[in-house]
Amino acid sequence: MLARRFVVAAVVAAIAAVAAALPVAARRDGTTLVPVLSATRWLNGRATASSVRGRVVLVDVFTVDCENCRNVVPALRQLFARDRARGLTIVGVHAPETPPERQLDYVEASLARQGIVWPVAVDDDFSIWNAYGVTAWPTQLFFDRQGRLRKAIVGDSQDDAVRATVESLLSE
Repeated sequence: MLARRFVVAAVVAAIAAVAAALPVAARRDGTTLVPVLSATRWLNGRATASSVRGRVVLVDVFTVDCENCRNVVPALRQLFARDRARGLTIVGVHAPETPPERQLDYVEASLARQGIVWPVAVDDDFSIWNAYGVTAWPTQLFFDRQGRLRKAIVGDSQDDAVRATVESLLSE
């Protein structure tokens, strides 16, 4: 009986070690588009499995009043205009930081002012944020044409890296 307990304890320890070695996002099903596509509230339309199938998807996790988030919007608008026909889809995930950012009318007006026209999932409970292990605004998540998470870029002032990642994924 003692040997059996030892074996069970060793197996449990091995499983825990493997799980701990995985990135946080992988432990929370944050390696596919499922968390984003499972959102129940959307602005500017809704992203669906059929609308992203076979496309490169850039998921922008942001909040409307964050200055760093606003800094990436011009580059995202350029990518959207330039690469949509080549197979790029942009999906926003709005994770609010302040009380006004929880009001849909406020968020909708801000999206319009910023020229954000792509679908935006409303993540008031941070379930999408947590699924991908996001730690800061803004974060861009890049998914290949098979829907696999390939890269994450955190912060603003990284427009060249964002463009290069999109170009690389579109070229595959």
